[in-house]
Amino acid sequence: MPLFVLISEISTMYYLKIITQQSYPTPPHVKVIYGGFQIGIHNGTRWVTERIPCPSGMQLVMFIPDFIGKTSAARGVLKDTISRNDAAFNIGRVAFLVHALAMGNLDNLKWGVQDRMHQPQRAEALYPHLYPMMKAAEDAGACCAYLSGAGPTVMALTSGASGDIFTQREKERTDFTVAKAMMQTAETFGVKGRIVVTQASQEGARVVKVDPPFSSEYITFRDNV
Repeated sequence: MPLFVLISEISTMYYLKIITQQSYPTPPHVKVIYGGFQIGIHNGTRWVTERIPCPSGMQLVMFIPDFIGKTSAARGVLKDTISRNDAAFNIGRVAFLVHALAMGNLDNLKWGVQDRMHQPQRAEALYPHLYPMMKAAEDAGACCAYLSGAGPTVMALTSGASGDIFTQREKERTDFTVAKAMMQTAETFGVKGRIVVTQASQEGARVVKVDPPFSSEYITFRDNV
C-alpha cells in the first residue's frame, strides 16, 4: 500500500519537486498534493502554486470514454506556433476564468473555458464528439464544459446547493440533466463511456499511515494515524 507522509509545507514542496522532474511540462500532480483548484508557474527554479477558490455547491460531471487517450497523440496534433490573436484570446480567457472562480460567478465560467490553442485541434483530429457534447451540456444547464486536459474526458461544471449532492433537492441540481445530455451525445457519435458526478476535493494528499503512529491510548487522530 502506498505510504505518503506529508507532514509539513516543506515536505509537500519537496514531493512536488520530485514529481515535476519526471519530464512533465506542467504539474498536474499539484492538485493531488494540495487539493482544490490550483494554478502554478515555474519561476526558473521550481514550481510555485496557489489555490483558487472553489465556488460552493459546484459539481463536476465527467464523461469518461472507454478508450484511453494517448498524450503523445494529443500533443502531436497541436501546432508548433500560435498567432498573436490566439495567444491574446487565451490569456484573456484564463484571467476571466480565475476571476469567475474567485468571485463565485458561475455564469461567467462559460467564457473563461473558451480556448483556441488546443481544443479545436484535438476536436478535429481526435474527438469529433467534443464540441457537440460541450454544447449539449451547456444547453442542459451546465455552467460550462471543456476538454479535461489532453482528453479524452469531457468535463462539465454545474451548480447546486452547498453540501453533499445527495442531500440536495432535485430542483437545486442540474447534474442529472447534464449527464443525460452528454451521454446522449456520446451515443450519437458511437462513443462508449460512463458518467461520473463528483465535487472538487479540497483536502489533497494526507497522511494515511505512520510508523510509529501518532495516536496513542490517550489521544486518537483522524483515521487512527
